Amino acid sequence: MNWAPLSEDGLRQAIADACDRMSPRQRSLWQAVEINPAKWSQSPYGDNGGGFWAVGIIGRVVVWYNDIEEGFERSLYTSHGSIGEYTCSQFELEHVVDQLLSLIETGQLIGDVCGAPEPIPHPPAR
Repeated sequence: MNWAPLSEDGLRQAIADACDRMSPRQRSLWQAVEINPAKWSQSPYGDNGGGFWAVGIIGRVVVWYNDIEEGFERSLYTSHGSIGEYTCSQFELEHVVDQLLSLIETGQLIGDVCGAPEPIPHPPAR
C-alpha cells in the first residue's frame, strides 16, 4: 500500500470544514463527543501510518479518520486506543455525526459501513 498519513494540521482543517457545514444540532453533539486527535492502532491497515486519527468517542464508538480512503468512519472499540473494525465508507464528518444522533435517539447505529477488502474466492483446482 502506497500512502502517506494525513498530518494533524490537515486533519484539523478537515474537521473545521465539516463543522462549518454542520447544523446547530450536529455541532452541539460534535462538541460533546470530540477529542483531541490521537493516533489509535488498527491492524493491519493502520500499521504503515502509525494508526489512524481518532477524533471522537461516544460510549463504545470511536469516530476516526481513514486517511487511506479519505473519509471519516465510526467503529466499535473494546480497548481504548485500538480501533476494533476497519471500515472504509468515506463519510463526511457530519454524516458520521448524524449516525451518532440516531444512536442516541434509537439505541441503534444506522447506516451501512463498508468493511475491509475480502479475498475473492477461487474455484477449487481441478
